[in-house]
Amino acid sequence: MTEKIGTVAGAIWTALNENGAMNTKDLKKAAKVKTDKDLYLAMGWLLREDKLEVTEEGKDITVVLK
Repeated sequence: MTEKIGTVAGAIWTALNENGAMNTKDLKKAAKVKTDKDLYLAMGWLLREDKLEVTEEGKDITVVLK
């Protein structure tokens, strides 16, 4: 599981690096992540490594690289 989430984290980082700030719906699509669980686990990984900045605007969550 750790290897899978690490791979998804890399895909998220690449998508954000190429596209800038994105909401989680667009990020999931851009990074080609299959499940919300994988998306949020990988975002947690990147947050723990202090690579992401996350903001909540109403029901939307926006994610950007630091």
